[in-house]
Amino acid sequence: MAAHPPTRIDPDSGIPDLIRRLTEDSKRLASGEVRLAKLELHDSMRTSVRGVIWVSLALATGVVAAVALTVLLIAAVSAVVGDNYWAGALIVGAVEALAGWLFIRRGIAAAKEPSLTFEVSRAALKDTALWARHPARH
Repeated sequence: MAAHPPTRIDPDSGIPDLIRRLTEDSKRLASGEVRLAKLELHDSMRTSVRGVIWVSLALATGVVAAVALTVLLIAAVSAVVGDNYWAGALIVGAVEALAGWLFIRRGIAAAKEPSLTFEVSRAALKDTALWARHPARH
């Protein structure tokens, strides 16, 4: 930011002139704040978009790797059960379906865990208010 020269104070300036200068300074300050907010928002959005792109690429690569691993597991299990690819695919598919079901159950259980709810916040606020009223008792 450019440094402004010190403001010269004129002892003969009147109230209207001072109010006008205050208004101009306030407008300039507000304009600068808006410009700064826009720059910060633009930078934040650019960083977020880059992050989303990298996560998307990682997800796509992970899906390709999972498919390749599934094909490898099917071929390996098929070789063990006598070159029956249908049996290998069935066994690997069942194991993957079981793993998916377990992941879903864990996700649902995690979502059901109580978080910081309104009642908990309210109780903590009451405790804080009680402490503020009588700090020597706690």
